[in-house]
Amino acid sequence: MKLLFKQRLFSWFDSYDIYDENNQTLFTVKGQLSWGHCLQIYNQNNEHIGTIKEEIFTFLPKFNMYLGNEYIGRIYKEFSLFKPAFHLDCLDWQVRGNWLEWDYQIINSKGIVIAIISKEIFHLTDTYVIDIIESQNTLYVLMIVLAIDAEKCSRNN
Repeated sequence: MKLLFKQRLFSWFDSYDIYDENNQTLFTVKGQLSWGHCLQIYNQNNEHIGTIKEEIFTFLPKFNMYLGNEYIGRIYKEFSLFKPAFHLDCLDWQVRGNWLEWDYQIINSKGIVIAIISKEIFHLTDTYVIDIIESQNTLYVLMIVLAIDAEKCSRNN
């Protein structure tokens, strides 16, 4: 399953639209006013299905994940010198990026690829192409992409 992840150009808070291969909107992400990033994920029917909330006052970035309003785990950045790395504690997934921080691969503990994330560089806003191997992982992968983008945004501001 391929998704196109696009940040909206004009919005007060972080907001994104996520499209399928037929250019149909599958998810909408709306930022909320809070300490750190707080991103609410909505499905096609405008039902709240998940949240990513950044923890503040941490040495390395950490993001709490919620399905609906239920806490399910954390995405946290690992210390690395040249290539970004993240870990999901709830699924034991690793996220490895290239040194330019444009391309990422999500793998499980057995080394099997879960998804491939590629940043498209010739756009006015952050745009990613996400290739997800199994569709049941879509929401988790989306949360990872949101955490990566929020971490980069916080670091650059």
